[in-house]
Amino acid sequence: MPLAVYVLGLAIFAQGTSELMLAGLLPEIAGDLNVSIPAAGLLISAFAVGMLVGAPILAVVTLRWTRRTALLAFLAVFALTHVVGALAPGYGVLVATRIVGAFVYAGFWAVAAVTAIGLVGPEVRGKAMSIVAGGLTIATIVGLPAGTVIGQHLGWRGAFWTVAVLSALAMIGVVATVPGGRSSTTPDLRAELRAMINPKLWLAYGTTAVSTAAYLVIFSYLAPLLTESTGLTEGWVPVVLALYGVGALAGITIGGRTADARPFTTLHVGIGGGIAASIVLALGTGTPWLAVVAIVLVGAFGFANNPAINTRVFGLAGSAPTLAAAFNISAFNVGITIGPWLGGLAIDANAGYPSVAWIGAVLGLVALGTVLLAAVRTPRTVDQVKESTASMAARSPAGS
Repeated sequence: MPLAVYVLGLAIFAQGTSELMLAGLLPEIAGDLNVSIPAAGLLISAFAVGMLVGAPILAVVTLRWTRRTALLAFLAVFALTHVVGALAPGYGVLVATRIVGAFVYAGFWAVAAVTAIGLVGPEVRGKAMSIVAGGLTIATIVGLPAGTVIGQHLGWRGAFWTVAVLSALAMIGVVATVPGGRSSTTPDLRAELRAMINPKLWLAYGTTAVSTAAYLVIFSYLAPLLTESTGLTEGWVPVVLALYGVGALAGITIGGRTADARPFTTLHVGIGGGIAASIVLALGTGTPWLAVVAIVLVGAFGFANNPAINTRVFGLAGSAPTLAAAFNISAFNVGITIGPWLGGLAIDANAGYPSVAWIGAVLGLVALGTVLLAAVRTPRTVDQVKESTASMAARSPAGS
């Protein structure tokens, strides 16, 4: 596996720490800025909105840029937004920095995904994407609890300064490992747009969005759920979040091994397991050990889907790898937006924090339905899917 693939994963770790750490900082941010916890939770949705819009726009704007140039530009802006965020005088400024930072983070994700698959063969595309996306998982294990601890002891602004430094370090890694030359072929926007007219591709995006919402509705409110409903002290929050991350790492590792050969099986098991874990969490919130086990399983099954989702999208993308990656990032963030929003509605309606687990289970059932529908509409064999991805890899530029 090329070193650049691992560097891209580390860059995602730096940015993903920012994406995730708010789940452990909601009480601190809400108290400092004098807003409610659901309002603070909307900062997560604001970040997702920025990613939702940013991925396709920046994919088009930077289509003719070298990939290293695009990646560096995105990281530089991301670091700057966190400097401004750390100095933000109020809620409105913080919301603005989250949107702008997410906008360029989405662009980074899209370009990083195409860069990674362009550097490897089609038979290990799922594994490469699991490494890149694994940066987000490591952010869950290390960055999220570390950000929570920093926020609890040095203030949430200290966590933002830390992300700015990590982003600057990621820029050094990109300069050192990602090829900087231009592609031997010129990307054709019209060809990419034509290839996007594929109903199966959009059904795959639906799976991405709903399956992501299914575990994000739970993840976004883990800190208050643990302290308010499960009865654990604040000191346990980073520990449980780290355990969630361990489950996520196990899930994405296993999913990365199975996604290339058995994408539908991986999705069936991942989504089905997530539904079961959500139900256990909803019923067992009052029993701390059971709730913690369920939370770990939510992370494991939720992240196991990630490589299979990406493999399926790139297999269907044909000659549109850049836009396919961009719209899949947008689909992820539709889920990230919908999840916290639905959870906030339930909490504001006094349904209690365990309600987010029930919402996760229902969303999981919807996601499973999209996978079953896609399987019915996909008569091709696994070998034919591989042939399709191999053909796409041959057309996808790999050198810039």
